[in-house]
Formats: sequence, C-alpha cells, structure tokens
Amino acid sequence: MIENYYKNEFGVISQIEISENTKYDEEYIAKRYRNYPQKCREMAHLRLGYIIGAIGAVPSSIMDIGYGSGEFLDVAKNIIPKCFGNDITGIKPPAGVEYIEDFTSIGVSVVTFFDVLEHFENPVETIKGLHCQYVAISVPHCHYYNDDWFRNWKHRRPNEHLHHFNEVSLSAMMNECGFVTLLQTNIEDTIRKDQPQNILTMVFERE
Repeated sequence: MIENYYKNEFGVISQIEISENTKYDEEYIAKRYRNYPQKCREMAHLRLGYIIGAIGAVPSSIMDIGYGSGEFLDVAKNIIPKCFGNDITGIKPPAGVEYIEDFTSIGVSVVTFFDVLEHFENPVETIKGLHCQYVAISVPHCHYYNDDWFRNWKHRRPNEHLHHFNEVSLSAMMNECGFVTLLQTNIEDTIRKDQPQNILTMVFERE
C-alpha cells in the first residue's frame, strides 16, 4: 500500500491524513458536470432505469445526495412522486425537487450516491444514518492491481476522493450498515466510454 493510505476491515482503501479540504462549489460542479450536458442527461436516464429495474418498481420517493448539476433529479421528478436532494455546494435543486438540509431527517424509498460516497470522511456513519429501503451507489471501480497502478490511477485524487471501493469491499461495508446487494454492474461505462470496469454501480436493499 502506498504512503498515506490503508485498507480497512471491509477492504476499503482510504486516505489516512487529509492535508487540505477540497472546495465544493459552483465552479467545481461546472468543471465536473456542466461542460457535458448531453452525457449528464443520458447518464440520468440510465441511472433511473437501472434503479427501477433493480427494485422492480418505480419508487414512491427518492433522495439524491450530492446531486451536483441536478440532472438526475430533473429526470426522476417526471416519474417519481416525491423527489428530494442534498448537496454540499448549496446550489438549488431543479424546480419541483425539495432541498433537504439534513438527509438523515426524513425517510424515503431510495437514496442515491452518484460519484459522491468516496468524498465523505466517514461513509459508514453516513449510510447508517439513512432512513430508506434501498441505496444506489456509483463509485470509481478500484481494482488495485498493484501500487504503481494505484499511484497513477486517474481516480486517486488526494483530499478529494478519500475512499476507494471495489465490489467486494463496498458490499462488505454495506452489509455492516444493514444492507444486502441486489445488483452490481459497470453499466455507466457505456456512456463514459472509458476503460472497461471504470465505474462500479451497485444497488442495495435493507435487510
């Protein structure tokens, strides 16, 4: 394992010391998402379809944590009766979506973390604080072939991506939080068109 990283009891690879906090603001969102509007829209539809297929129904409510540009919620609100969002930037969610300051304060059918969970300092406590039946998560797929691969991996972003998951470690962590795996896939790679098994997407159900 390279310097300043360790593997925890679930197999999640985490940064040990954070030297500076990444600033999540409108400029960050614009850099990551708003320059690719067509791909963001396509991704929103893909994610929504995957969730509905995984749970076998259109959920009655959904909350997207770290909604960024808001594309997913803008699509989801057309079919899901109650849509909520939380984002550290404070950027308003799309019209028709309710902003939730404390995402542990309400119960919903589905909670989503798209390209988000790896940014939380304590993902276990974050998941344990949820009140939902299902959780959908997409994260960079960390294979950790060797130290050199990890050191040069494009998703290893110190002080931004604090945790790194594969399908085994993410499942183990979610099991500790009371959720079991429903589905896992690399379906987002069909849109991102990057190397195979670049983004891991999984859906979990509360036990």
